[in-house]
Order: sequence, then C-alpha cells, then structure tokens
Amino acid sequence: MSFDVTYTGKEAHASAAPWEGVNALDALTIAQVSIGLLRQQLTPGDQVHLVIIEGGSAANIIPHHVVARVMVRATTLEKLHVLRERVNACFQAGATATGAGLSMELIGHTFSHMETDADLIAHYRTAAEALGRSFVLDDEGAAIPTFSTDMANVSLVVPSIHPLLGIVSHGAVNHQPQFTAACATPEADEAMITGAIALAHTAVLTAQDQVLRARLLSR
Repeated sequence: MSFDVTYTGKEAHASAAPWEGVNALDALTIAQVSIGLLRQQLTPGDQVHLVIIEGGSAANIIPHHVVARVMVRATTLEKLHVLRERVNACFQAGATATGAGLSMELIGHTFSHMETDADLIAHYRTAAEALGRSFVLDDEGAAIPTFSTDMANVSLVVPSIHPLLGIVSHGAVNHQPQFTAACATPEADEAMITGAIALAHTAVLTAQDQVLRARLLSR
C-alpha cells in the first residue's frame, strides 16, 4: 500500500520570529522517529519505506508544507491493514506534537498478497528444469524476495503463478545501476527467453493434466 502524507503548518522567519510558525517538517521528523521506534515491534514481514517529496523551500523559513511518500508492506492483506493503522498513529503523533494539519491520500490501489497454485508451479518447475534452469534456492528454503505487483491481486481471483528468474548480477540487487547493467546482457536475455518458453510449456503440461485441467475449468 502506497500513500502520500501531507503536513500543513505556518511559515515564519526561522531566525526573527520562529515562534510564529508551525513547523510541518518537525511533524514529519517526529513521525519518522516514531516509525523507527515502531520497527522493533513489527512482526516479521512488516516493512515501512518513506521518502520526502517536499521538505521546505529555504533554511531560513519555517516549512509550512511538507509531503512524504510512504509504502507499507506485510505478508497478508489482513496484516497490512493492521500495520497501516499503527503507521497512521505515528503520523498523527507528529501532527499532535506540532499542531500541524495532517492529510493522507492513497496512491492507486492496494496490492494483495500472492497465492501460488501448487500444481501449476510444479508443472512450471518441470518445464524450467528441462530447459536447464535450477531451483537450488527453493530447495534450500531461501526467503522469497518481496516486491509489489497487481499479479498478486489476480491470484486471489484465478489460480496463478508468478515464477522468478535468477540472472548473474555479481551481487548487485534491484534498483542498483550494476543490476541494470546485468539485465542488459546476452545471459539475461537468454534467461528471459527460457522463462517465456517454460511458461508456454507449463500451459501445455497443464492442458495435458486431466485432473488439474478439470479443477481449473471448474473455477
């Protein structure tokens, strides 16, 4: 779930008459500290991310308009709504302490948790392994990376899978320039093509699986 948080205060000269102002940036600072302290009590899988979109215009002016973009994540929709309420309280603390006005606006729609169809993913594994792909991380029980996709919302409506493809990135992770460079290589192109073929083969295997086919058609 992503949303924008806006604090509205009152500008004033930061040196000559700061007591005449209501510092919206202070409100956001209090909220950030509160969220930082909250993290100790978050359950595994809960995450909070935040960046400041607008934080004031000049150092000698009390900031009166501050905007932060926030993302909260959890392992299920139910846990997500619980987390959102706790995070909301942190932002309310900033408003209460400073006297700044507070508004929050949801961005887009909420991404649900992903529900993977076990039979479909088993066929995908068979197809991918036949093409030379490895599932070592799955067999080792490695944690699944967290990311946001509306494919998860689809998975709550129809049986779905969202397989991931590994590429050689030399330790770089998503949103790093080195990872971008690793994605623009012949090896990465080959992985993408192999994944597409594996998905196509998964459809064929599913069509040939009478039991699975009947279950999916009944949905």
